[in-house]
Amino acid sequence: MKQKLLSIAFAVLLLACNSEEKQITEVSSPNKDVTVNFNLTKEGQPFYTVMFNNKTVVDTSYLGFDFKNNEDFDKNFKIKKASTSTFNETWQMPWGEQLDVVNNYNELKVELQENNEAARLMTVVFKVYDDGIGFRYEFPEQDNFKGDVYINDEHTEFNLTEDYKTFWIPGDWDIYEHLYNTTKLSELNALQYANHKDLAQTDIPENAVNTPVTMVGSDGTHLSFHEAALIDYSGMTLKVDTKNLDLKSNLVGSRNTDYKVKKTVPFHTPWRTIQITDNAPDLIESNLIVNLNEPNKLGDVSWFTPMKYTGVWWEMHLGKSSWDYGMTQNMSTWTDTGGAHGKHGATTENVKNFIDFSAKNNMKGVLVEGWNTGWENWIGFEDREGVFDFVTPYPDYDLDEVTRYAKEKGVEIIMHHETSAATETYTKQQDTAYALMQKYGMHSVKSGYVGKILPKGEFHHGQYMVNHYNNAAIKAAKYEVAVNAHEPIKDTGLRRTYPNIISREGLRGQEFNAWASDGGNPPEHLPIVAFTRMLSGPIDFTPGIFNIKFDEYKENNQVNTTIAQQLALYVVIYSPIQMAADLVEHYEANPEPLQFIKDVGVDWQQTKVLNGEVGDYVTIARQERETGDWFVGGITDENSRTLDLTFDFLDENQKYEAIIYKDGENAHWDNNPLDITIEKIEVSKGSKLSVKLAEGGGFAISIKKV
Repeated sequence: MKQKLLSIAFAVLLLACNSEEKQITEVSSPNKDVTVNFNLTKEGQPFYTVMFNNKTVVDTSYLGFDFKNNEDFDKNFKIKKASTSTFNETWQMPWGEQLDVVNNYNELKVELQENNEAARLMTVVFKVYDDGIGFRYEFPEQDNFKGDVYINDEHTEFNLTEDYKTFWIPGDWDIYEHLYNTTKLSELNALQYANHKDLAQTDIPENAVNTPVTMVGSDGTHLSFHEAALIDYSGMTLKVDTKNLDLKSNLVGSRNTDYKVKKTVPFHTPWRTIQITDNAPDLIESNLIVNLNEPNKLGDVSWFTPMKYTGVWWEMHLGKSSWDYGMTQNMSTWTDTGGAHGKHGATTENVKNFIDFSAKNNMKGVLVEGWNTGWENWIGFEDREGVFDFVTPYPDYDLDEVTRYAKEKGVEIIMHHETSAATETYTKQQDTAYALMQKYGMHSVKSGYVGKILPKGEFHHGQYMVNHYNNAAIKAAKYEVAVNAHEPIKDTGLRRTYPNIISREGLRGQEFNAWASDGGNPPEHLPIVAFTRMLSGPIDFTPGIFNIKFDEYKENNQVNTTIAQQLALYVVIYSPIQMAADLVEHYEANPEPLQFIKDVGVDWQQTKVLNGEVGDYVTIARQERETGDWFVGGITDENSRTLDLTFDFLDENQKYEAIIYKDGENAHWDNNPLDITIEKIEVSKGSKLSVKLAEGGGFAISIKKV
């Protein structure tokens, strides 16, 4: 553990020497559990500490910047002014895990000035909540520091006081699709995962982690490090000093520049965040990330409706059908050479089949992948610019007829834009593509960025791509289009500011179960995801696989859960759009578990996390906005366990009918994944229930008023 020589008492004395008057440099959360202290060393270097429940959880941690074209901002500061304030509001999510969100914090704003002739200014702002902190750097307009600024890196530190149990993925500049590791912080080794064979692209330059990264201490303290409001800036990874237990910001760069971020004064950085709780469930219930974002800038977004959807997707991962049709491109003209191979998934007939199924089973959307020309000519090609145009369907997909039929059935077609990471092509064609959607009444698009970013030298998580993702979503809003991005930049709560950013991938998803060579996602994967990736925002994970083994398509792959856990995921893994990802025939063969997918909500009035431990298990209850019905989902890792529930979230003096979908007596994620028991009981407020979960299993409960 790093030993800081400077004591807080000595720092306060030094601060007095650097200030013309005594400054307030400490702020606590509204409930007093979290306290931040800010100070300067004798060299004028800014640092902060964080205490939780009277224990230091972040020791002396330095702040600053390394600039390319200016003197660094890391020392020789004095405090010009320090002030505190309090803020408390309740705002409403247009869609989300809950309706009302309390945004209550105490703020410390420290205005710094260089103690030299240049006298440049920088402000550090801390917002301290009951569930953690956020802080950022602000550079005000000033005469001695203006114009363009080129940032080589931040010097933002998180100096930890314990060798925490850490749940992490590597600090990959290009992708988040790694399995989570569970190690002591001192044992973390991200570089061992460089050049993963199952990833389309990967770049891990340092022993660093991507965020959110979650840690659990010996006394039950839970910490999760991330960022909020990532706009016009590079994504932040955290470089790990395993010897000194220190995390330091390491911004994602570019091979095309000798700096990582370009800004123009005045500007501010994203918020650097630490969620702090004394138990795992409170991490999920935390709203710190969304609260640190600006309020809704779009106004009314009622044109987007949260929904469940089906679609042409899983069958391609199984190999039943393909994205491509069997065409060739010659001199920019697509020609049907008679080579259509008969496996194309996005046909008018197949999509109509999904529309019929969705209309019959309370699912309001159908995703269609592989509908547009170009799929033959993008995988493996270095130059993918111009391959897709996002408006030209294959000959066997009648866009007019499909959209007409869907409208007749009360179902919306969800557009798919696979950009192949050819960003210049997509940027040029966005208006045309979104206008086509507007013409046909499509309000949701799933975008994809598989492959190395074009222009060459850029990374998925650098400033160039942060701007590309955000600008695509902002433009989509003008056409009343909501965006669900895959191979995305990390979620940092921008859904509050731009509510048409509805969901995203940003993790190792369901498709890895169908084609990864390492056996797919292990049973512990999602009990970790719920306390890591899901803390940042909604996940398009595509649950609901009923044909767990799919031996008729791929004998060496399977989903590593029970069917009961697949049902539970509709409650546990949050998204305002939830896919019933399996094939129609597999649902029709299992009408009883299908009933839960038909019933379960997607838009919530409130959320209660009933129990959980990071990486082991979690149970979540959510109340649907429209009906007031409750739904509960619980999942476990590779260990069987019994979870005790108390229905104290229900209304007083009201009886409810609960339908329980749980692992059967002999269920097991590998040996017997389809063993499921369904029973009906009556419950009321205060009722208790014990549920046994099989290895890799789960349970789902629908609760409706009698």
